[in-house]
Amino acid sequence: MASKKRTSHSAEEDEDDDDSYVPYVPIKQRKRQKLEQMSQLRMDSIARKESQTVSDGVVTGKLTEDADYEEPFGRKNNVSLLDQHSELKKQAEAQRESAYEKQVREEEKILESVAERTALMAATELAKGIQYSESLRTGWQAPRYIMHMPKSKQDRIRAKWHILVEGDYVPPPIKTFKEMKFPQIVLRLLKTKGITHPTPIQIQGIPAVLQGRDMIGIAFTGSGKTLVFVLPLIMFCLEQERRLPFVRNEGPYGLIVCPSRELATQTYDVIYEHAEALYKDGHPRIKSVLCMGGTAMRDQIEGIRRGVHIVVATPGRLMDLLDKKFLNVTICRYLVLDEADRMVDMSFEEDIRTILSYFKSQRQTLLFSATMPKKIQNFARSALVNPVTINVGRAGAANLDVIQEVEYVKQEAKIVYLLECLQKTAPPVLVFAQKKADVDDMHEYLLLKGVEAVAIHGGKDQEERHWAVRQFKEGHKDVLIATDVASKGLDFPDIQHVINYDMPEDMESYVHRIGRTGRCGKTGLATTFINKGCSESTLIDLKHLLVEAKQKIPPVLAALESQNDDYLELGEERGCSYCGGLGHRITECPKLEAMQNKQAGSIGRRDYLANSSADW
Repeated sequence: MASKKRTSHSAEEDEDDDDSYVPYVPIKQRKRQKLEQMSQLRMDSIARKESQTVSDGVVTGKLTEDADYEEPFGRKNNVSLLDQHSELKKQAEAQRESAYEKQVREEEKILESVAERTALMAATELAKGIQYSESLRTGWQAPRYIMHMPKSKQDRIRAKWHILVEGDYVPPPIKTFKEMKFPQIVLRLLKTKGITHPTPIQIQGIPAVLQGRDMIGIAFTGSGKTLVFVLPLIMFCLEQERRLPFVRNEGPYGLIVCPSRELATQTYDVIYEHAEALYKDGHPRIKSVLCMGGTAMRDQIEGIRRGVHIVVATPGRLMDLLDKKFLNVTICRYLVLDEADRMVDMSFEEDIRTILSYFKSQRQTLLFSATMPKKIQNFARSALVNPVTINVGRAGAANLDVIQEVEYVKQEAKIVYLLECLQKTAPPVLVFAQKKADVDDMHEYLLLKGVEAVAIHGGKDQEERHWAVRQFKEGHKDVLIATDVASKGLDFPDIQHVINYDMPEDMESYVHRIGRTGRCGKTGLATTFINKGCSESTLIDLKHLLVEAKQKIPPVLAALESQNDDYLELGEERGCSYCGGLGHRITECPKLEAMQNKQAGSIGRRDYLANSSADW
């Protein structure tokens, strides 16, 4: 009986074994099945994502309908490993690009939110809604063969000299001063100064100005921007004087506004030199007047009353003369804002608006600078009519003819190490500092050490500042110590070495400072002291500026990293669109943050003062 039961049980087990039997599947086949399952799951996941959009409306990913989908996992039978690597790299770049585009959209919103809403125009023009649609017409015309130059040839010339242009109907570039139709005496005067061929900004800028176009000119320091607006203005004044001579109390025809007294004096000297050369050659006399603070207003008023063609002025003295009716800009048709990024910035915006309010008709407006962030460019265009933007290199880029050296020096050791740095090159040498007290301390220290040095800053009277600059330019003094009053536009052709005793707070000031050397094609040296007192954001910006200029990066800067590193190689828009720094984006801009904090503080203070006065 027991034997029968065992036999019956064995039969049942055999039946179960037959039902649960699974045939053997080789390992290779099982792996393939697993990969197919994972691939199917991956395709289902992508299909679900394809039908969804992120909250800001950007599609995260999309497959083309006609493209064949290939398995992302495992080895592909018909595709080499190198091709698979290339495909994966393309996918990663696409994801990175989409992240960059999202960042750019966010930055555009921020830039738009901080942009000035009121156009940079005269109050009368804003009130009456006056808008000019056409540029002023002039009597100048380029040679016929240049006017009919094919666009492809124009583009080749611009590409050769790294000239970027924006605007409608941009005039063709002209490669010689003779073809620009300047008088022979002007050509001879330029040749005596070693200027035989136009620089890139002059090749494109001078024809645009001679045609009466409004312009934004951006080029590195020492590139000859002053001649771009001085030479055409002198030609326009000669034309006006020949047609109908200026009489007493008439003028000016051209107005040049400069942010500093030193730059205004330098610009005036260039105009006076060319005007005198033309007069000695038999041309009508072009009268010019320099109007700035620190000098007697009586002489300036008398010069204006005799009739004047060109006035070079600083904003403060210019507004004073306009307010007291000593200067009339009724017939003024030519306005230049030199170092325009500073002129249109927060400190000078109201001054410029006040000056523009005195104009009664259309004028040709020109803005020039070596550093002009996109925020300033967009705002400045509101004052221009059909403008041409000419950019030689990136706005805010350092002059490539300057060798930049950055050294870590402790604060207490800087003034001693300064003597060692002065021995790197022969004089003349220019030293910059942030504070007036540091300028005076260095000046006294170098005099005690037997160094022939002079110093200038905003606390000194104008006569002393003028004497110091003249002594330095004429070679009677070896070292000039200055604050940033000497960093904007001043031309010192023979300077071989610039020392930044303090690292400036923003890169715009740094670029202007080191631009005092390496001018007119010469090579210069710039040494900058840094230490733990410098802000990290400024040092990161400095690092990226050095990388762009292919300069040596010191270890202390190489160790710094920023989130902007991932975006530097993507697109043309690099760095911060608000301040121009390369080491950060506008979302992390310290200058924008400081401005917003200042505005918030002033609002709170204004409300408090208003409430207090109401209580009284």
